[in-house]
Parts: sequence; C-alpha cells; structure tokens
Amino acid sequence: MSTLAHTMMTAARSADSGLAGPGELDRYPYAETHVSDRVGAPAWEGADPELSRVGRRAAGSRGRGLHGQLVQQLGQMIVSGDLGADRPLVPEEIGQRFEVSRTVVRESLRVLEAKGLVSARPNVGTRVRPVSDWNLLDPDIIEWRAFGPQRDDQRRELSELRWTIEPLAARLAAGHGREDVQQRLGDMVEIMGHAMGQGDAITFSRADSEFHSLLIQVAGNRMLEHLSGIVSAALQVSGGPVTGCDRPNEASLGHHGRIVDALATGDGVAAESAMRQLLTAHPEVERVVPAPREH
Repeated sequence: MSTLAHTMMTAARSADSGLAGPGELDRYPYAETHVSDRVGAPAWEGADPELSRVGRRAAGSRGRGLHGQLVQQLGQMIVSGDLGADRPLVPEEIGQRFEVSRTVVRESLRVLEAKGLVSARPNVGTRVRPVSDWNLLDPDIIEWRAFGPQRDDQRRELSELRWTIEPLAARLAAGHGREDVQQRLGDMVEIMGHAMGQGDAITFSRADSEFHSLLIQVAGNRMLEHLSGIVSAALQVSGGPVTGCDRPNEASLGHHGRIVDALATGDGVAAESAMRQLLTAHPEVERVVPAPREH
C-alpha cells in the first residue's frame, strides 16, 4: 500500500483488472474480496495474536506482508473504537505486541497518519485522532467502517453519495460518444451476464466495479474521476442489499445494459434514468434513497 496521500482516493480502483477478449469470458481474472489507560495506554485484547505469523494466515485485502497486515489491524481497531480518540500509540509496545520491527511499525503509522487516523508530534508522540479528522473518503476507511460498529451509517452514507455521483456521471458520459469506452462497458455487461449464468458472484462483482469506475472516469469531470475509488469501495462492502449492484440478477443486468445503450445513442437523460433505476433495483433500498429536500 502506498504511503502517498494522493493515492487515497484511487486505492480501490481495479487498475490491474484485465478485459476478456472473444472466447475468454471463462478466464476473466478476479481477486478475492473480501473482505485502559496508562493515561490511555492501548489495550490490545482485540488484536489478532497470530498477526506476525505470516505463513499461517492470508494477508488480506491490503496484504503484502507484515506492513500491510499491521495497517489493517491497527486501522480496524481505531475505526471500531477499540483504540479511542487521543489514545497514545507507543511504537515499542506495538512492535512487541505484534512481534514486528520498528521499521514495520513506523511505516504502518505513517500510512495511518496519511489517512488522518493518527497524528505524530514532537514531545507528544503518536495519538489516535477524532473521527472529524479522518479521511472518510479513503477506500480503506470506507471498508473498515463498513465491517465495524458503524456499518449501518457507512452503508447509508455510501448509498447517498452514489446517488449524488453516478446518475450525473452517466449523463455526462453520454456526451462523449467514445466507441472504445462503449465497447469496454459492453464487455463488462457481457462478463456480468456470463458470470451470473455460472453463479459466479465474485466475477460479477469484479466486472460490476470495473463498469462503474470506468463510467465515472469517462464523464469528463476530473473531480468526479477522483471519486471512482469511493464507488469501487462501496461495491466491495457487503452486509445486505443497498443498491441493485449488490446481487447478481436479471434486473441489475438489464439496467446496466440500458445504460450502455443510452451512451451509444448519446442520450444523457436516458443514461441518468437507467442509473437511478439501477440504484433502486431492490425494494430494501428505499430507506436509504435520499428524499427530495423541502425548500
């Protein structure tokens, strides 16, 4: 995982996902989803005692060895509230508890600092920061919140944010008329249909994420493009239906297809409408669809 701050908004993009050519649908690649005080000295009871034994456990979604695992573990503990705001994090204690080197601890804390979860200051040390300081648009924090005590709030907020972003992106994308993009989006719909027929929910999800990220990226708005990682993260969190993309079904597939058709004819209104229908393909989603505001 990069420690550079500018990667926060795009870390969840499927940059390594390949497209299937003719006759290659069965080989479409996918990745597993996932998916007390000494004036407050950390209590590590919730930590994974096997963290340092890399050979015995998968590295997880941000895997890549001990460094990635420690970021994952500490990030989850902070977001879940196990390590509360203003709690001191002593590198030596972390290293001893998780049996990792000072370098691993130092680099992990730098990643968490870039995400706004901790701060390090001279004569103060490293402390957990309040929620108001977190980069809530960071895909890792989105995932950690979605699987923690804040899961309901996170999923509602993601759904509302997608309702703001994606219908607009679909309408804007219809004005670009790029045949290569339309072909790629069509390929994603074909892959999704094939995966659904095979009962392969993972491949369906991977192609679905590629579809939505690509659609935002071709809307012609660079600020919207930076939000594609948020949509990808939203599509990867689980825990009950929030949008029509959450379960492979004919209705969801049909709405994706209608978006592609609208883009092919340059019909921005139809593309926007199809996206709104897609985002409300489940009756259960009605409780999180933003209601019109009274003025």
